[in-house]
Amino acid sequence: MIIAIANQKGGVGKTTTSINLAAALAHKGQRTLLVDLDPQANCSLSYIELKPENPTLYEVLTDGHVSLSDAIIPTNVPNLDVAPARISLAKAETKLIGEFDGHFRLKDRLELIRERYQQILIDTPPTLGILTVNALVAATHLLVPIQASYFALEGTDDLLETYEKIKARPNPDLQFLGVVITLFDRRTILGRDIKQQIETVFGTKVFKTTISKSVRLEESPAYRQPIFSFAPNSSGALEYYKLSEEVIGRV
Repeated sequence: MIIAIANQKGGVGKTTTSINLAAALAHKGQRTLLVDLDPQANCSLSYIELKPENPTLYEVLTDGHVSLSDAIIPTNVPNLDVAPARISLAKAETKLIGEFDGHFRLKDRLELIRERYQQILIDTPPTLGILTVNALVAATHLLVPIQASYFALEGTDDLLETYEKIKARPNPDLQFLGVVITLFDRRTILGRDIKQQIETVFGTKVFKTTISKSVRLEESPAYRQPIFSFAPNSSGALEYYKLSEEVIGRV
């Protein structure tokens, strides 16, 4: 499956979910590719140190002579590869908008390597621009992280509207995999209230596993490690492992 992890609201744990869900699937023996479609490149930086000569998603999407295979780099995690990004990916927005196949570039590139992987996860930027649309057109499933905070549902309607438009035309097979509640502080009344509000809105689409606020989860990318090797006994490791089981179960 190809999972687009998207929410145009920043700071909701989207990249943290991409990094650690990909690692969890890889640890379960699933051959996994993590596609970093965010110009901030935090997924890439969490796993690898890019060299100047390494091609990235910018070249893959804008240069017809660079394939996705050229850009893929193995990580230190068995079964996990990364298709990296640099800040230059931000320029792809303007380059792709005027192209007749601009919305299909990622889908076309992924088709050529899709059989090599059991799972492909796409981390998207915190916008609903053409990069996020590329991810939704290429994906089989959409996963939405939502932070358990006061403004949790802000902007969600826009994302779901975009999802419906993509499903109506360019990608009728796109399925809504579900919502994962992130940065959850079960000690506070507000956190519990927001969790209940999200569950009221999305019902059974909310994953049973919630991702708690965790210093370890915040620290691990700085050491270029997923939570499973950085703090294998932490709550974050347990929760992302449980989430990976739920994701596989839903598919």
